[in-house]
Amino acid sequence: MKFSTCDLCDTHEDKLHDGSLAVLPPFFHHYGKRVIFAGQAVTLKVFEDNVLVRKALETPGNGRVLVVDGGGSLRCALVGGNLAVLAEKNGWAGIIVNGCVRDTEEINACNIGVRALAAHPQRSIRKGMGDADLKVSISGVSVCPGDWIYADADGVLVSQQSLPIS
Repeated sequence: MKFSTCDLCDTHEDKLHDGSLAVLPPFFHHYGKRVIFAGQAVTLKVFEDNVLVRKALETPGNGRVLVVDGGGSLRCALVGGNLAVLAEKNGWAGIIVNGCVRDTEEINACNIGVRALAAHPQRSIRKGMGDADLKVSISGVSVCPGDWIYADADGVLVSQQSLPIS
């Protein structure tokens, strides 16, 4: 898979203006072997609890991207090395975490793409609280289940429709 988010923005400037294509704010760090990844979004909304994250990653990813709205919490990690291995094994293209990750060396050894706000050594709680398959908002950018995520070294795009890529 090869594409450039810059080129996608240039080609689809009309979609940027009408809101059907958006750019996530540029405060996500890259982890994992895949710098470039794309796929349809599966959404979760959790807060400092990663039970639903594990549950989602235990299912076949089929090239999709798990978008985890962790409320931007910087107090614990929602994804670690074990979950990255699980995501890779189950065919997920990537994970976007509006929160933290841990075990970054283990994540970096996995053939998936991960974006997160930061690394944090503390694990999350495990109560199973949160919601799945709903519209989430990350710094004012809405992500709905089935939206398309395009990520590369320059940023992360959210599109309501699949965009043609080379």
